Amino acid sequence: MENYTYNSLTLQLEGLRITKTNKYPVYIFLLFAYVFILITNVGIVLLIWTERSLHQPMYLLFCNLLINGIMGNSFLVPRLLADIHVPPSERFIHYYECVMQAFIIHMFGTTSHTVLMIMAFDRYVAICNPLRYTTIMTDKMVIKLTVSAWGVAFVLVGILLGLTIRLNRCRTRIMNPYCDNPSLFKLSCESVFINNIYGLTFTVVLLSSSIGSIVVTYFKIAAACLTSKSKSLNSKALKTCSTHLCLYLLMLLSGMIPIILHRFPQLEEYGKISAILFHVVPGSLNPIIYGLQSQEIHKCLSNILHLRKIKPLF
Repeated sequence: MENYTYNSLTLQLEGLRITKTNKYPVYIFLLFAYVFILITNVGIVLLIWTERSLHQPMYLLFCNLLINGIMGNSFLVPRLLADIHVPPSERFIHYYECVMQAFIIHMFGTTSHTVLMIMAFDRYVAICNPLRYTTIMTDKMVIKLTVSAWGVAFVLVGILLGLTIRLNRCRTRIMNPYCDNPSLFKLSCESVFINNIYGLTFTVVLLSSSIGSIVVTYFKIAAACLTSKSKSLNSKALKTCSTHLCLYLLMLLSGMIPIILHRFPQLEEYGKISAILFHVVPGSLNPIIYGLQSQEIHKCLSNILHLRKIKPLF
């Protein structure tokens, strides 16, 4: 008969099941990935903040994606790095820390969708209404879009975790490498019917809104390009939209893989790894993809590097 410990504040994380031979390669990979994420994401945010030529709605909105990547990985990777060198039987986490980690984890996933949605709106206005772009995408509009992207995510995730916190807990083992909402409500012996219904509704609404807005936006952009005889317009649309679409597909694909693998219990460990990569891969590639495609960011970086090479000569 299973022993129950009610409402314990100390939980046990299962973590990653890795062998002694794989421990150090995994640790080095995660460490370098996290350092790379911090350097690239923080670097581009500071570049956009300091360079007045980059104070454009497109780049200011992109900063939200970079900040989201920093936040999501900072609450995940350091904890994973610490747990790698700890025996599974000693991987403990406080309940409130677990709830905070779950909140940030779900905020990361939700905000990734909402931020890419407002970035799609920006591209739609820029290409379909170029003459009204400056009057529509004002500083106030950028602030409103930013607040709405983070605010909607905060409310949705807050309700999601709020429904879980209300439950009494009778178990203490988290069967994942990190804390998330399903892991938390599975600790309860009460009915989680409401949690499952809201979680399913949450996922359907978010994905349908996200995919729907992207499809409609790009359909209108494609129609505008086909009816326009301006080669410069089509060239601008191809460059900016291909970058945005690449970021979106990267986020969507890396998020779908853990969901698919979850359906196959025999691939449980691969599912855990893919769930971690959902945070690490977009956080690593987003600044690279945008930095390489954006001529303005590339130009600013080149100017900074050029000045540093010349400066010692004087």
